[in-house]
Amino acid sequence: MKREDLAGGIRECLQRLPAPYAQHYGVVPPPPPEAGVMLGDAAARHGQALSALGEIAALARTLPDPYLISRVLSRQEALSSSALEGTHSTLNELLVVDEDDQGASHATRQVRDYARTLEQFLPHACSEGPALFRLPTVLALHQAVMQHDPAYRGTPGTLRQDVVWIGGTGHIAYSTYNPPPPDQVAACLEASLNYMQADGMQQMTQSLITRLAIAHAHFEAVHPFSDGNGRVGRLLLPLMMAADGQVPLYLSPYIEAHRQDYYAALKRAQQRLDWPPLIGFLSDAIIRTVTEVQVTRQATQALKATWRQRRAFRKGSAALRALDLLTDYPVLTASRLGHLLDITPPAAQTALAQLCQVGILTERTGHARNRIYAAEDVLTILNRPFGEEPALPDPSS
Repeated sequence: MKREDLAGGIRECLQRLPAPYAQHYGVVPPPPPEAGVMLGDAAARHGQALSALGEIAALARTLPDPYLISRVLSRQEALSSSALEGTHSTLNELLVVDEDDQGASHATRQVRDYARTLEQFLPHACSEGPALFRLPTVLALHQAVMQHDPAYRGTPGTLRQDVVWIGGTGHIAYSTYNPPPPDQVAACLEASLNYMQADGMQQMTQSLITRLAIAHAHFEAVHPFSDGNGRVGRLLLPLMMAADGQVPLYLSPYIEAHRQDYYAALKRAQQRLDWPPLIGFLSDAIIRTVTEVQVTRQATQALKATWRQRRAFRKGSAALRALDLLTDYPVLTASRLGHLLDITPPAAQTALAQLCQVGILTERTGHARNRIYAAEDVLTILNRPFGEEPALPDPSS
């Protein structure tokens, strides 16, 4: 970590690290600012992002599920956030392991843990608000997302007792940023959480987007865990939105697609307390993510209309009712369908057979039992690279 890369206010926060790294210094980051922050070049994008949050809130009010296609969105968030840390799986693998855990890889189980953690904690964020952001919450988040990581050193859900650094080529001498010494982690994390609780002036002087940027940069600067800090830090973004009464957006797919810009903006915030680049980046992420949700929803609605033309479904039939589930459950079993529709196993099998007959579902296993069905057209839409237009099937096919 080069001192000349650090702003004066950060250089004043340097503290010598313990042995065997006593020749190096860590940054004890100052508490997040509560006063207003000048947005500079980010102002226009910040305004557009606030409008985008209003658009997604208006859309959510028209839907029975305020999180839109929340199950798939949370899994895409889990895939991208995990990929940023080098843990790779696919949406297909993740949806299959939800139905059949046998043979799942460590990576897929880790990604599933992330998605399930989101689903577990979002209701708490909605009900508790910013009071959710306490030390037990962060420790529980870390324990949940790291429990199946075979490479994790130590006990998931406990603060680090070792020296860590960010960047470089595996040696602290070439790092770009050194988080605080272990004995300062608890106090620094407390400052992060106090800020997220929004009990101070920041609730009046800063927008939610600004608070997202500052809280994220500060949490990552503290780096409270030996590993998994990025995943927990990105989990906190939708939780902060939900705690603020907003529709939680999952920004990791955008972050993954623009990772170098993300790292550069994060570095500016941590090394120089330069907030506008990260505020601008998260503003762009919000704008593009809202657009992506809208485009995906339009494509899946068009797909459902195409499906209904393939067969004269009996009104109220299980097969017709199943069409509305396939956006959220594009991979499923007869047992899952029976549970979702509250129908008998024979009725679920009949519905699946009818949907297979007209090409809406495909049976993947070839087995006589424990069959898994997939709506391949939905998966084609969902699996497209971030920002690409969705491909719809030919209505005449």
